[in-house]
Amino acid sequence: MRVFRRARGARKRRRVRIPGAAYVPLACLPGTAAVLALVLCATGIDRTGPPVARSDAVARPAVHHHAARPPIVPRSVWAAPDYARSRPPPRYDDKVVAVFIHHTDSPNDYDCADVPRIIRYIAAGQTGYRQWDDIGYNFLVDRCGTVYEGRAGGVDRPVTGAHTQGFNHRSAGIAALGTFTAGVPVPRAMTDAIAALAAWKLGLAEIDPRTPVRLVSSNSHSRYAAGTAAVLPALAGHDDGYMTSCPGAALSARLPEIRERAARLQGRG
Repeated sequence: MRVFRRARGARKRRRVRIPGAAYVPLACLPGTAAVLALVLCATGIDRTGPPVARSDAVARPAVHHHAARPPIVPRSVWAAPDYARSRPPPRYDDKVVAVFIHHTDSPNDYDCADVPRIIRYIAAGQTGYRQWDDIGYNFLVDRCGTVYEGRAGGVDRPVTGAHTQGFNHRSAGIAALGTFTAGVPVPRAMTDAIAALAAWKLGLAEIDPRTPVRLVSSNSHSRYAAGTAAVLPALAGHDDGYMTSCPGAALSARLPEIRERAARLQGRG
């Protein structure tokens, strides 16, 4: 019986044992793929690597609710040069978080072309008889929907007004030219202009016109003692902060509608 011996130096083949269960799926693979699969099984190489962390969260940009600034007639249209020169410098707050709506308690049957003269008359009464340093309202709106700059200091800045006793800080006063007691029609052009103005002014501080805001009373002649933190509508009537019938029952009844329109103009649902 002949015995064959390996030649000296010949390498001994390493036998790879394949689990029996592996032969079934490997039989379904084409030749080259099967060889590759056998090599991977033999060497135990794991090429999958660690799982990659995934996040389903998508970074979303901050949503701003700014409304477009409506056209505003500058005070130079109604204020005479000597009136402007005689006024002290304006005062400012950090921002406007509330708007108070007023009526001027003046005739309603005016011609809109006469509004500059009417505003001069109102300003003369407030700075003369009442001895205020300037017209108290930050803005005035006529029945044709025209918005006028009132108090000096810049329409886009938080000018401290003199329109709502105790709550002139961090607020703006918008006066509707006319008298709007119960039963008096309020022109749609006027309410639309008030809504647009309030939407823009409150939007500068990201304030929703439909929400309440916190204001601190600075004067005990208001509805709240000085130093009291009051929660008031962001778009309020004068009577919300002061004992008065202003802005009149008819205009007060329109405030919910004005708030909703202002919120839509800010892009709020």
